[in-house]
Amino acid sequence: MILIHKKLAGFAAATAIASLTIFAAPAVHAKPSKALVAAAVNADKSLSAEAKQFYAQRNFQPIWVGNKNKARAKALIEAVSASGFHGLPSGQYQVAQLKSALSNQRGDAGAAAEAFATQIFLNYAHDLSSGVLEPKKVDREIAVQPPRRSEMALLDAISRSSPSGFFKALVPQHPEYARLLKEKQRLERLVGQGGFGDRIPSATLKPGTSSKNVARMRARLSAMGYGRLGVDAAYDGGLVKVVQQFQTDHGLKADGVVGPGTIKVMNASAEQRLKQVLVNLERERWMNRSRGKRHIVVNLADFSFNVYDNDRVTFTSITVIGKVSKDRTPEFHDQMTHMVVNPTWHVPRSITGKEYLPILKKDPGFLARRGMRMVNSSGKAVNPASVNLAKYNAKNFPYSIKQKPSKSNALGLVKFMFPNKYNIYLHDTPSKSLFSREVRAFSHGCVRVQKPFEFAYKLLEKQTSDPKGAFHGWLKTGREQYVNLQQPVPIYLNYRTAFFKENGRVNYRNDIYGRDKTIFNALSKAGVALQSVQG
Repeated sequence: MILIHKKLAGFAAATAIASLTIFAAPAVHAKPSKALVAAAVNADKSLSAEAKQFYAQRNFQPIWVGNKNKARAKALIEAVSASGFHGLPSGQYQVAQLKSALSNQRGDAGAAAEAFATQIFLNYAHDLSSGVLEPKKVDREIAVQPPRRSEMALLDAISRSSPSGFFKALVPQHPEYARLLKEKQRLERLVGQGGFGDRIPSATLKPGTSSKNVARMRARLSAMGYGRLGVDAAYDGGLVKVVQQFQTDHGLKADGVVGPGTIKVMNASAEQRLKQVLVNLERERWMNRSRGKRHIVVNLADFSFNVYDNDRVTFTSITVIGKVSKDRTPEFHDQMTHMVVNPTWHVPRSITGKEYLPILKKDPGFLARRGMRMVNSSGKAVNPASVNLAKYNAKNFPYSIKQKPSKSNALGLVKFMFPNKYNIYLHDTPSKSLFSREVRAFSHGCVRVQKPFEFAYKLLEKQTSDPKGAFHGWLKTGREQYVNLQQPVPIYLNYRTAFFKENGRVNYRNDIYGRDKTIFNALSKAGVALQSVQG
């Protein structure tokens, strides 16, 4: 069953007004009168006030029907006919009905066709340029604001532009989008050919061993695109290198040992990978904007972030992100404005009441041993031992907790700020051992940086000739120092489970927060479907 876009419901009303029979209509291109267009447009409840204003400003001259508009109408039909190529909900654009409607442009029928074509155009243009879904409605932790052009601007642009050029310009221009489209095509061919082949039983495979499962692994890796690996049952040195590349491409420890974790990832189906690509194409549409000559991209699913200068990676670091069960790091875009050297940790109230209060009830000296203090609403330090803590709980605890600057401070020695309502930022950490883990989801939501000093140097290089010296000068004082960035840097906290590295290799990551599943379900409900190419 094809789900019909809510905005298209107005076509029924328009066709009732026009008494249009869309299936056996003669090919007539006589332009309807402006009065008929005005009546059809103004009566169509699916058209926004902006769209109606656009027509009013041009005295209801049509842009889709009539001999002068044939090229534009043809370009619209061609664009929506190819919508599946972009992983869009093709059924929403009612291609057969659109073709039929535009084939009869006489009188009332032509006026109704004009209104219908505008509905289809606006739906398609928004979906392709800024995404099918509204992120916040899909998941409240996805606080991304997709770019959305006004309907007046879209209609004005298509009415003035080369039609084919306009539709090409709607496509997200970032190279990542084009790379994902190619991967989509590759996977669709593989799905049509039966996928990646037989799954590998869950038995650890180590270099030097020989078994039927090694032969299965060779076949599966070959189908995935890792070369022609033959059917040998021996796990030899050449295959070890291929497995290590596979592990690198999937965010796994590249040790060449095919244990349960690697086998689970290797057994992911071509259909599953195709779903990931469709989801990440939608995410790219949400980011269809100029990202800035210098910008920072945090990939939560990869536990990493990159600094880009003119779209080239100039710095990278691995990270620790929010815990999976709770404190998941949200997705949003902002501007990094400053860093704080030797930061004080102002413990969030959620942590103060839920985690520290129970400890203090048992051990009032806990804070002092960790360079922390409890303060009242006036900012005055209070000894926990002098307070009847038993009468407080997480909801009514009236005190704040702060940790003074030090190497043992939970924020480490520097934090990087982009003030936001989620109280999320990047920071150093004294818990360095966590960076050696494969899955690094341990924080209360903020992003911990493995190479914080180097990151500080990178940020400061734009405003001082000696970024390292300047940073360590502030650090040596031991005092909290706020350092403004002369030029704020756009920062994007994203969640990419299918993406390309600079070496051109596609990488996949596990959906640790379950957001891929949520988004794909929403896309599927909107009408997006997996496609395959036979033969």
